[in-house]
Amino acid sequence: MTAGTPLRVGLIGYGLAGSVFHAPLIAATEGLSLDTVVTSDPERQAQARAEFPDVRVTATPDALLARAGELDLVVIASPNKTHVPLATAALEAGLPVVVDKPIAGTAAQARALAALAEERSLLLSVFQNRRWDGDFLTLRKLLDEGALGDVYRFESRFERWRPQPKGGWRESGDPAEIGGLLYDLGSHVVDQALALFGPVASVYAESDVRRPGAEADDDTFIALTHTGGVRSHLHVSATTAQLGPRLRVLGSSAGYVKYGLDPQEAALREGLRPGAGWGEEPESLWGRIGAGESPLTGGGSPVPTLPGDYPAYYAKVARALIDGGPNPVTALEAAAALDVLEAARRSARDGVVVSL
Repeated sequence: MTAGTPLRVGLIGYGLAGSVFHAPLIAATEGLSLDTVVTSDPERQAQARAEFPDVRVTATPDALLARAGELDLVVIASPNKTHVPLATAALEAGLPVVVDKPIAGTAAQARALAALAEERSLLLSVFQNRRWDGDFLTLRKLLDEGALGDVYRFESRFERWRPQPKGGWRESGDPAEIGGLLYDLGSHVVDQALALFGPVASVYAESDVRRPGAEADDDTFIALTHTGGVRSHLHVSATTAQLGPRLRVLGSSAGYVKYGLDPQEAALREGLRPGAGWGEEPESLWGRIGAGESPLTGGGSPVPTLPGDYPAYYAKVARALIDGGPNPVTALEAAAALDVLEAARRSARDGVVVSL
């Protein structure tokens, strides 16, 4: 690679994660070039060629890694059960790696990958895009300004109304698939709680399979007690007929309540691409800050939502590889989140509070 030449990226997987999130964001990032897409599905191969006419398409990860010398980064957006073996193979081939969440099925596996990356002096980063949701960025700004006082409780909901299972590995009951909402949406809400409020002392969880024909958890609640005293109440569900607030954060001087999901995923699904106005939210969806009255009855004051910025993740990856900048999300951070997810699974199974 010569100075000024974009880093060549190989993308493994072109399902939802690969085609909707990773490929468009890679293509939009200065310093990165989508070189190769790996998918064995003929329709997805055709889709990749149509969306990125200059991209190379190959059917297997082995074929990609055989060309490791022609690449500068591998992004793994394949099913969860493949994350560890593919990340291991890419690191052993001498390539930096980005892995979609969850990086692994266990914290021990995540730490083993982190050790391998450190041994090889290679970047290993985890795609936790929801650290760049507009509502999360706005809440972080409020916390940095001390606008809520001392935070007592953090409530975060990632709820949907999908009464009919869609099937596929994400809803499989086979433990080897690492499916279910605890590891899917739970990876997001736990990561956000840890990023905001630090390590966890104890975990309690309730996890259910509600829908007829469903195999994996589709309605899960996680309660965290952070070592700093904050309590996080996290909800992930596919069975919520009336959606609650995305965020409700209660402090000693004020609270912040925010409804509605960040608009970036919907925009990417619709084929929109980062540019002017990206991630901006209409005023009607802004959260409110105040005390003593419900935001739904006019209490508090509106807080402009900062624009969401998923492109910032890959911009930071590019800077880390080109200039030695910081890793935006480390494997050890992901391992800490997996400690919590594993404890939550045990808590829900055994009906106990798990200390970490």
